[in-house]
Amino acid sequence: MSLSLILVVVLALGAMAYWLGRSRGAAMVVAGGHRIGAVHSLPGYHGAWVALLALAPALVVLAGWAIVGEGVVTGQVLAAVPQDVRPVTPLDTSAFMNEVRGLAAGDIAAAFNPAAEAVAPQYRAIRGNYNLMVGALALALFAIGGLWAFSQVRPDFRARNRVERVVKWGLVLASVVAILTTFGIVMSLIFESIRFFQMVSPVEFLFGTKWSPQTAIRADQVGSSGAFGAVPLFWGTIFIGAIIAMIVAIPLGLMAAIYMTQYADARVRRVVKPMLELLAGVPTVVYGFFAALTVAPAVRNFAVSIGIADASAESALAAGLVMGIMIIPFVSSMADDALTAVPQAMRDGSLAMGATKSETVKKVLVPAALPGIVGGVLLAVSRAIGETMIVVMAAGLAANLTLNPFSSVTTVTAQIVALLTGDQEFDSPKTLSAFALGLVLFVITLLLNIYALAVVKKYREAYE
Repeated sequence: MSLSLILVVVLALGAMAYWLGRSRGAAMVVAGGHRIGAVHSLPGYHGAWVALLALAPALVVLAGWAIVGEGVVTGQVLAAVPQDVRPVTPLDTSAFMNEVRGLAAGDIAAAFNPAAEAVAPQYRAIRGNYNLMVGALALALFAIGGLWAFSQVRPDFRARNRVERVVKWGLVLASVVAILTTFGIVMSLIFESIRFFQMVSPVEFLFGTKWSPQTAIRADQVGSSGAFGAVPLFWGTIFIGAIIAMIVAIPLGLMAAIYMTQYADARVRRVVKPMLELLAGVPTVVYGFFAALTVAPAVRNFAVSIGIADASAESALAAGLVMGIMIIPFVSSMADDALTAVPQAMRDGSLAMGATKSETVKKVLVPAALPGIVGGVLLAVSRAIGETMIVVMAAGLAANLTLNPFSSVTTVTAQIVALLTGDQEFDSPKTLSAFALGLVLFVITLLLNIYALAVVKKYREAYE
């Protein structure tokens, strides 16, 4: 019996436990002759309490076995393999067990290692026996918890308080997991960045102007040390994400928001606004294909037509244009909310003084909504500088420190992808530099988000 089938059975029994608890809770109102007010909790809370106490221990057992089960089974299977053919290194063990699992599941017909074919039936039997034992334990705990909870269903039982307390602690646990995940990501970046800065000077990394992270591979290549000056990467990130993309996104997004809030008919707004915000849901790889196949050739042809013969087929301008289109919904949505939140009295006062609608927008609404608009722009910049696919597919990987928008440049995120693609060993400056780049990008994005949220908060305090 597979673990997934056991999980389905347990969840089905959980639904049955909920129904039984709810039915008993509902029967108390009628059979006991009580009015609803005499029963502390609604029937649904009684059903939820029975289902929770039945499911919780069973799911904990199944989750624990899902984590450690494969290791236990693998250990027993390897112990059954003769010593002379038993894999030694972790890589060989992983390859061997992949073949065993494939044979046991029927995904592959034959294995390269004859020993894998010999132990595949044992793997299947051991796995099945353990799954049965774990399933039996889970069902036993399910029955014990469910029966105990079912015995507690009484008119005065505070099932609502118990269920809401469990839900509260579940939300707390989810919040803690999110916080710990963020903390783990930050600590991993810091730890690996420290290892990198032990090999490369932070001054060279933060202020160097040459990026060539190729390091020596053999002993006779000692002289071929890499260059880890990240200034070209930082400049490429700013050039594409914070300059070119913003030149496209800010005016288009702001004008779209002004039109939607001040000039568009209600029927037009209901149709056009969702279509505009649909741009935010398009996968970035689609934008990347559009940039690489359509925009980049058009930009290069335009550059050649105006006399720039050395224009690259991968350019900062092509990536920035498409990235600007991608983040228009971020700017437009925030500007829309900011303009809508401006008090109607300010509009009416401007129009009463004889100002036209366009003058009201230019001299009253936009200045009043400027903090919210600025917050939206900063959030859009944070989104743009973290973009990867468009840069990889349209701007290239050349670390050039240039002001020419028709040249190929690269960004921090694109270089992280290039450095960590393929089989890598995390003991060289080349690979570890990706963590240092990620740490710098994380800090920059965090500061932008904090400042943007502070601006938006100030704006909301002013008009809500």
